[in-house]
Amino acid sequence: MLPRFKQLLLAGAVAMGLSTCVHSFAVADDLPDLGTAAVQSLSIDKEIIYGDAYMRIIRAQAPMLYDPLLAQYITELGNRLVAHANDVRTPFYFFMLQDDEINAFAFFGGHVAVHTGLFLYADNESEIASVLAHEIAHVTQRHLARAIEAQQKSGPVTLAGMLGAILLTIAAPQAGMAALASTQALTAQARINYTRQNEQEADRFGMRTLVAAGFDPTAVGSFFGKLAAKYRYTSKPPQMLLTHPLPESRVSEARDRAAQYPKVQVKPHLNFHLAKARVMVRFSSYGDNAVLALFQQQLDKKDYVFKEASLYGKALALFRLQNYKAAASIIDELLQKDPDNLFYLDTKTDLLTQAKQYDDAIKLLESQRRLRPSSLVINTNLANAYLENKQSGKAIALLEQMTFDDKNNLLPFQMLITAYQQTGNKAMEHYERAEVMALRANYKGAIDQLNFAYRESDNQPLQIARIEAKLRQFKDAEERIKKLQL
Repeated sequence: MLPRFKQLLLAGAVAMGLSTCVHSFAVADDLPDLGTAAVQSLSIDKEIIYGDAYMRIIRAQAPMLYDPLLAQYITELGNRLVAHANDVRTPFYFFMLQDDEINAFAFFGGHVAVHTGLFLYADNESEIASVLAHEIAHVTQRHLARAIEAQQKSGPVTLAGMLGAILLTIAAPQAGMAALASTQALTAQARINYTRQNEQEADRFGMRTLVAAGFDPTAVGSFFGKLAAKYRYTSKPPQMLLTHPLPESRVSEARDRAAQYPKVQVKPHLNFHLAKARVMVRFSSYGDNAVLALFQQQLDKKDYVFKEASLYGKALALFRLQNYKAAASIIDELLQKDPDNLFYLDTKTDLLTQAKQYDDAIKLLESQRRLRPSSLVINTNLANAYLENKQSGKAIALLEQMTFDDKNNLLPFQMLITAYQQTGNKAMEHYERAEVMALRANYKGAIDQLNFAYRESDNQPLQIARIEAKLRQFKDAEERIKKLQL
């Protein structure tokens, strides 16, 4: 699996760490547009190729989260910010990793990752948005490309060698410093200063984006302040603070910068609190009984921003404890007040599926799909209900459309494997296995699966043509990855 390149990519998986920040309209904080730098060293096209390669390795190695609700939430939030950012040159792809650590990072080609741990510590949507805005600024200002530009001026080195050292520096500063010192004759202090410059720019551009998108600029300082206070005397701070130190000056700068903008009152957003509750129950280290007790305590003491979010969290915890009747009672009550809420509909579908009431689940989801045919949540749940009800043909049609619309989402490809198993179509089962392997950077395995598919496709010329085209595509992609090592 290309071990040397794999190691380089894994270093990149912790790139451009967190820090909170944001972005806005017209304030006396003008910055030069440096995002066009490094075009000769690393073009936008090459950035996209590297980004795609890193993303495939992350899928294979990191705890990626394929929860449709959280994926749709973070994507919509990220896209809202991107719509108000300057110098956007690449598409953006937002995804989540299941990790209680407070962290986020961005890397080539507009990829932005968010740890689930951020939801455990953020108190409102503006705080999460400030982190995303900061990472978006790292991408739009092309900080990795500019780092490469700076390194090239220090001596003749290969692009791949620089990328490895630079990404390692971002992921683990001490190890990265050693790599840079030995391979590129740069001092550790110079490297630190350059990173600080990047962070300052990302803070400033990020705040502009945050404010322009309608979020609260004071969220930057408040989130910074919470983290600084929480980990000031901790022997092992989170990865974010190890890679991006948070001195008092940075907290005060964020607060001073926010004070330059008009004060805004941003209403609490229910979906943020529902997403936070979902992370706490399903994707954190909380025990099932402990998290149930926590939400019950919130309800008893009325210690919540939205009662609905605490009820939703309680329902999810009850579901995990297999108290389906009590969970259903809460979800039905929530749906009566808000019948189109995706968080409630998702759990209602889970309850119906668990009770083997597949026809009811399908009827509910098909009616919702007519209202929002592109919803990842509705489509994923409906495809799953079709599969549970052995309606493979309908599932395949829907999942094929989903993979056409989003070629980065692994889940529909995995579901297609199940669908073709149900139909007994061995050729297409192998074909979809190949897609999954390729999304995880295992092109050798993917090509083997396509060869199996080819042998199972006697007298099916259209299917053979499709397999041959995919074989060419994967072989070309494998060659591109090999060239990236040079």
